[in-house]
Amino acid sequence: MERQPILSAKDIEITFSMRGKYLKPIRKCSLDLYEGETLAIVGESGSGKSVFTKSFIGMLDNNGSITGGSIMFEGVDIAKYTKESDWLKIRGKKIAMVFQDPMTSLNPLKIIGEQIREVIELHQGIKGEESKQMAIEMLEKVGITDAANRYNQYPHQFSGGMRQRVVIAIAAACFPKILICDEPTTALDVTIQAQILDLIRNLQKEMGMTVIYITHDLGVVANVADRVAVMYAGEIVEVGNAEEIFYDARHPYTWALLSSLPQLGVKGEPLSTIEGTPPNLYQEIKGDAFAPRNTHALRIDFIENPPYFEVTPTHKAKTWLLDPRAPKYEAPHAIQKLRDKMKK
Repeated sequence: MERQPILSAKDIEITFSMRGKYLKPIRKCSLDLYEGETLAIVGESGSGKSVFTKSFIGMLDNNGSITGGSIMFEGVDIAKYTKESDWLKIRGKKIAMVFQDPMTSLNPLKIIGEQIREVIELHQGIKGEESKQMAIEMLEKVGITDAANRYNQYPHQFSGGMRQRVVIAIAAACFPKILICDEPTTALDVTIQAQILDLIRNLQKEMGMTVIYITHDLGVVANVADRVAVMYAGEIVEVGNAEEIFYDARHPYTWALLSSLPQLGVKGEPLSTIEGTPPNLYQEIKGDAFAPRNTHALRIDFIENPPYFEVTPTHKAKTWLLDPRAPKYEAPHAIQKLRDKMKK
């Protein structure tokens, strides 16, 4: 029996109005999310990862709106929501988000405990001493020692890693079905990164959450993801389980991302880079958005955007190279050697 997605985004378009011009950072983007899984969305900065997932909780900037497609969640197309009162039934309560910089998420003038407590009171309707006790328990759950005393401290009294734990406590306080983690470890050192990833993994198991990671760090992806979606210029260009993406990638952009891994570098030689720059999203993109940067681009890439081609039932990619009529190209040598190098 085929699994049904917990959330299904189909052909989502998002448009921003900027000084009389229109910017389209998300272009017919589709993604299915399954219960209990960890999905990583990867891509360069500016590829649309954060904007796409913010549309799941109604947190687009005021000049942005969903102008096409659907987001089905619990039998409702939430892409059609326009009222804040509708989004408040979803945001925090059923779909929560952990942002990259905890200091932009926390109120510097309010004690930590009250910031967790107000979320519990808003979404769970629990008041008074009971909500305070739940807030203290959430602090303990995310690894804050001496939680009862720390409850009364301010964000500046916490380290960066501890602040990120508090932000995770706020997001998890209402036991959401889906937790979106937007670059949750970027500003932290490597040791603290590992602790935060372990914390999220443990909370996911304990609370039965589905987790989306937004990241450009493929090392993080290798450690946490069940499935990986690769995003470029507002589209998901390849999606598959983690092993398929790391060891059998088919889209030239995924090849380029993986080739740029420091682990694949050779001593004394420059690291691999992706030539060129992403497209200007103010302008209409003709054909495959990655074509100008793709050394394997075909003539049709500059004319028509490719459909998805199925590699396996769990793996598909938007590239004309998978068309039966296309010339056969082997993945770059670095990609072919990736499995051995990653094991070492």
